[in-house]
Amino acid sequence: MARGSAAPGPGEPGVRTERAAESGRKASRMSRFLQGGRLFEDRTPGGPVPRLLMRWVRRPLLPAVRLWRRNLQLRVVAGTLLMSIGVVLLLGFVVIGQVRNGLLDAKGKAAQTQAAGGFAAAQEKANAPLAPGGQGSEGADGMTGSTSWRTELVDQLASGGKNAFNVVALSADSVTEGAGSRAARGSGSVEASSVPERLRQNVSQGQGAYQTYSLIRYSYGNASQPGLVVGKRLYDIDQQPYELYYLFPLTQEEKSLTLVKTTLATAGLFVVVLLGAIAWFVVRQVVTPVRMAAGIAERLSAGKLQERMKVTGEDDIARLGEAFNRMAQNLQLKIQQLEELSRMQRRFVSDVSHELRTPLTTVRMAADVIHEARADFDPVTARSAELLGDQLDRFESLLADLLEISRFDAGAAALEAEPIDLRTVVHRVIGGAEPLAERKGTRILVVGDDQPVIAEADARRVERVLRNLVVNAVEHGEGRDVVVRMGVAQGAVAVAVRDYGVGLKPGEATRVFNRFWRADPARARTTGGTGLGLSIAVEDARLHGGWLQAWGEPGGGSQFRLTLPRTADEPLRGSPIPLEPEDSRRNRENRERDEAGPGTSGDHRLMSVPPQPGAGGRSPLPVPARNGAPSSVHPAALPGSGARVVARQAPERPGGVGNGVQDSDQEDTTRGY
Repeated sequence: MARGSAAPGPGEPGVRTERAAESGRKASRMSRFLQGGRLFEDRTPGGPVPRLLMRWVRRPLLPAVRLWRRNLQLRVVAGTLLMSIGVVLLLGFVVIGQVRNGLLDAKGKAAQTQAAGGFAAAQEKANAPLAPGGQGSEGADGMTGSTSWRTELVDQLASGGKNAFNVVALSADSVTEGAGSRAARGSGSVEASSVPERLRQNVSQGQGAYQTYSLIRYSYGNASQPGLVVGKRLYDIDQQPYELYYLFPLTQEEKSLTLVKTTLATAGLFVVVLLGAIAWFVVRQVVTPVRMAAGIAERLSAGKLQERMKVTGEDDIARLGEAFNRMAQNLQLKIQQLEELSRMQRRFVSDVSHELRTPLTTVRMAADVIHEARADFDPVTARSAELLGDQLDRFESLLADLLEISRFDAGAAALEAEPIDLRTVVHRVIGGAEPLAERKGTRILVVGDDQPVIAEADARRVERVLRNLVVNAVEHGEGRDVVVRMGVAQGAVAVAVRDYGVGLKPGEATRVFNRFWRADPARARTTGGTGLGLSIAVEDARLHGGWLQAWGEPGGGSQFRLTLPRTADEPLRGSPIPLEPEDSRRNRENRERDEAGPGTSGDHRLMSVPPQPGAGGRSPLPVPARNGAPSSVHPAALPGSGARVVARQAPERPGGVGNGVQDSDQEDTTRGY
């Protein structure tokens, strides 16, 4: 991590400036709020208060939404019910409308016929000869003949339709009742105000009969009711125009329409419930086998390979169950064959490894005798003795790694955890790698060893992991510095080894931990380790409940990070050291873009690796001082494999990072062996 790129501390000017700016923004928002302005001006949809309200609203709905998304049967039945309700409502509106129109049409025709007969009878009575003491005479009760005639006419016409209709006679110029001969006459305590004013205007201006719907009002506190009013202008015995109206209550039609509505609502409810039950039953026939198949598939994925579906019948669902069972059976057979093959391979490796130890010990003793006597041989035989010793060393290393892998495969690897200070382990590993680093012209720098890094771990296994990482970094660092960084935070400790060598190509960070994996398979295996170093290292990390992760970019080096829990059996939630280092190409470009401002061109790029001269006059590596180690979990320190490789457009160097530990002076840029 470069000193200039380190994040400012809590007391540095950058942090103080940012805090001052944030305080200014808060004061500005508070002043706008106190002055009557909006607290979330231009940000209302995304403000904290709306988001909080949305969370309060969504929280009780989440279980229902989750059930809706996961239950196919519920969605189908609910959809069927909604569509059924829509169809029933639509049909109900259509049927009720048709019935209402039919009732009103029938009532209108009957009313027109009844009113026409009444109008004809009234006109005929008006044209009849007058009786003695007729027109203009006044009776004993103070009523004129015209008034008495109109009253008798109303009573006579209304007598033929008791409770079926009422009759009202109005003078053309009458406004209120009690105006002598001009007063309104009505039957059945009906009020003259039941006749709408617009109908009266139409009747007074025309010659035919007019009708309209209105509310019929009654005196003496009787309830009003809707009705049909039919009226016509006629002439009385004095040849004075007057208006005669028939008022037909729609009580019976309203009762009939109410009965139709109730019947339709009851029938519609039964239809909706019946359709919902049918949909539930039909969907259950299909969903139940699917749910059974899903449950069995989950149990198969959990390792219960003997699970099978219950098949009944010969339909499509039964064929699906039979096909599923055949698939499960074949899968079980294949997995059993693979497990048997894997057991045979592990046994073979274990047996061969153990059987080779005795002859290898004998060969080693003979080779040592020959090697000690090589001074008496000719140069060719002496060189052969030296080569024999070197290859026996490689053979012994490979055999030891195979035995260790066999123990991991058999589950016999045991963890002997005790509280240790990783600083001691790191310095011991660096001390052992110093001779190789001197031959390669590489410096090994340690960062973050100013505070204790205590964890419950197996010192032997942790030392083996770190030795593999450091030696690999030195071998493939191309003479540049190697940085070993330590960190501790919360419940985790971490050690990261950073080199600036050939790096990793895209996709190699996940394959670099595979057994015997090579970045370039075409290269001959003449130097390097056994190809099992990183495989054993990742198994050691898993045995501790930790992570071993890799990051790299072509030409920009790589970083391997070991993260361990501070207490045994404690789950990891993060790492104190970010997997991608601060001096990576992407981070440096982002910092340069931020420092240059928005007006700079996006095509400007930094060099992939900080320039470092040769070993003789090498300048110090731009890393932070030892007291600048990170003390908290970095946002980029995430769980998982953590494998990340940054692509590069420039020509790539051959080779990559691998598993082997090389102890030879010869160069080999191919990692994995």
